[in-house]
Amino acid sequence: MRLDVRKGRVDMTHGSGGRAMAQLIEEIFINCFDNELLRQANDQAAFPVRSGRMVMSTDGHVISPLFFPGGDIGSLSVHGTINDVAMSGARPLYLSAAFILEEGFPLADLERIVVSMAKAANAAGVPVVTGDTKVVEKGKADGVFITTTGVGRVPEGINISGDRAAAGDAILVSGTVGDHGVAIMSSRENLEFETAIQSDSAALHTLVADMLAAGADIHCLRDPTRGGLATTLNELAQQSGVGMRLREVDIPVLPAVADACELLGLDPLYVANEGKLICICKAADADRLLQVMQAHPLGRQAAIIGEVTAEEPGFVQMDTGFGGSRVVDWLVGEQLPRIC
Repeated sequence: MRLDVRKGRVDMTHGSGGRAMAQLIEEIFINCFDNELLRQANDQAAFPVRSGRMVMSTDGHVISPLFFPGGDIGSLSVHGTINDVAMSGARPLYLSAAFILEEGFPLADLERIVVSMAKAANAAGVPVVTGDTKVVEKGKADGVFITTTGVGRVPEGINISGDRAAAGDAILVSGTVGDHGVAIMSSRENLEFETAIQSDSAALHTLVADMLAAGADIHCLRDPTRGGLATTLNELAQQSGVGMRLREVDIPVLPAVADACELLGLDPLYVANEGKLICICKAADADRLLQVMQAHPLGRQAAIIGEVTAEEPGFVQMDTGFGGSRVVDWLVGEQLPRIC
């Protein structure tokens, strides 16, 4: 008898290692993720590697709500890990996925999430090739948690790292900031705005590939997720031992996001993104790189927002739209919990 996906729910036998678990894996996970490596049904995936450096990243996803405008925990778990791998300049190759399921979770929602993951992975060309499933008692989780791990290969001659920012470098962002966090908060709190705010969740590796193909001297790449643009730039300033100066008027923010942040008492510079990147590059390459980014669908609103300085190492400062200056400090506390 096949799973009753429409009405059925996860129960403890689905994590027991027996026939029920095998059926869940076969009818939902393998059915959606199906590929040659996954079909080998081993406890690992074996694949050949080519010359260059291998990179690996892992990320746990506990977002609430599970489904939100512009995505869900499934597509987010694919995009987030692909982006972490891509920020090294690597081409993402394979993903693994581990699921923690709560007893009683609807099988229809699980299938919807897995289908979304499979679509995101297929669209990115980065298959899920191995994974794991565990079930915990009702009340011990929140529906489903997903951990994804990705591996990729950095081509020869590419050296991108958070400690390579240098005085005189330009700072670019690939698009509007704060979209994801505001979409999650509006969905979580049932807030309605005049303009629907969608998460920016997206896989950025093809944008990175175009940027690398341009031959620009890229020193740092980072996706500003939790803590947003402000916290990520503070991380890079500290990691590289440099200062940074931003121009507020050049930082792209959607009007609807700005309005929502004002209503909610948030600063969009600290709100999470899931489909944007920060690039720090040699200043002489900035204009050319900006044109390449703006020619890509995920970089149309890219902008040069500041520069790296030798003054005040470890600090980020910003020229405000009112002609003043302020320190853009680290995020203090948890502004938006469980946004990824």
